[in-house]
Amino acid sequence: MFQQSKRHVASYYAHSCANLLSARPALVGEHDTDVVIIGAGFSGLHTALRLALAGKRVTLLEASRVAWAASGRNGGQAILGWSCDMPPLESALGYERARRLWDGMRWAAKELRELPGRHGFDCDYRAGHLWTSVMSRRVSLLTEWQHEASHKWGHDGLQFIPREQLPNWVASYRYQAGLFDPEGAHLNPLKLALGLAAAIERAGGRIHEQSKASSYREEGGRFRVATEHGAIKADVLVLACNAYLDRLDPKLASCVLPVGTYQVATAPLTREQATALLPTNVCVTDNQFVLDYFRRTPDNRLLFGGGCTYLGGMPKDIAGATRPFLERVFPQLKGVDLEFAWGGHIDLTLNRTPDVGRQGDRYWLQGYSGHGVLPTLAAARAVADAILGQGDELALYQGLSNGSFPGGKYLAAPLEAIGKAWYRLRDSI
Repeated sequence: MFQQSKRHVASYYAHSCANLLSARPALVGEHDTDVVIIGAGFSGLHTALRLALAGKRVTLLEASRVAWAASGRNGGQAILGWSCDMPPLESALGYERARRLWDGMRWAAKELRELPGRHGFDCDYRAGHLWTSVMSRRVSLLTEWQHEASHKWGHDGLQFIPREQLPNWVASYRYQAGLFDPEGAHLNPLKLALGLAAAIERAGGRIHEQSKASSYREEGGRFRVATEHGAIKADVLVLACNAYLDRLDPKLASCVLPVGTYQVATAPLTREQATALLPTNVCVTDNQFVLDYFRRTPDNRLLFGGGCTYLGGMPKDIAGATRPFLERVFPQLKGVDLEFAWGGHIDLTLNRTPDVGRQGDRYWLQGYSGHGVLPTLAAARAVADAILGQGDELALYQGLSNGSFPGGKYLAAPLEAIGKAWYRLRDSI
């Protein structure tokens, strides 16, 4: 599935970061390091930065460009929690240990808010997330989570927004109610990734682009990773490839299913138009199984997404496929020019729980299931701390079970697509 590329896809993010996209050299020849991390997306970048700041010699290998995949293409919504929500985590770990994971998520929200200022970069960070209900019968999901978050998980800042107040938040008649989280946020994910990369290099870490890892093996108690033009030996190996793990580690790859997602960005609206759509400048998601998500950009565009495909491809016309859903939410934007349309792949696990763990000195982070801006940071802290000798938090993640998808390489995606079709039908009834 993976195709190496020297350029980022033609997304709004690549357009907005054009002056920041400096190339980094490929790995050539034989090298040595303390920790080698394969994959320069959020998981690898956050892990590398923490280790470099702790004094470790860290080298990242990226097959294409920094944040070339999901980390540089996603919706930019930093929402607290995981794709699976809390019940599977509590079922697997018990309340006390699940609470520790939740507290780690709130730490990640605070850390992400402070990271840009600490390291001297901007990522268009804006606070606030609004979770909405399309169906009247699902308004209870909002109020139930508000009560549970406050009384069970210690997150008491959520604000219920009744329908009559929603026009103050989002100019759409589609929604029945909302739940505002002031600790959620939205940002430009590619700017965040590039800022992290620069911080890693200032801390002494090395990043090599165009350096796809073709294989790895244990050799003399260390790891040797081979690329097209070089190789590197390290005491510790971190696999942070997510949906693009491919054949590098077939066993780990069998635990995630690559799923295509896509979104669009409108041409710039007037400031008045953009403010009217989202007066408080929060990011918005709904609680449909196949959800819509959208937000404003600093240059007054609307970014809108939600479509997905399970069989590997993308719609030939992403803008055409997305327009009906955008205009369903905002009919006042009928016919608006969609200046950018792009997609990429995320990595689902069977239970939508994160797959983060270790075997000896080999670590991995994957399986964020479409909800990774904050979870990647929380998981990276667990992995980095374990490498530095504190493995308690990583042990929590290792208590989650993520098996292989049924059907194997050829049937897993069709079976999952059938299930997704059922939920889409259920949402429409």
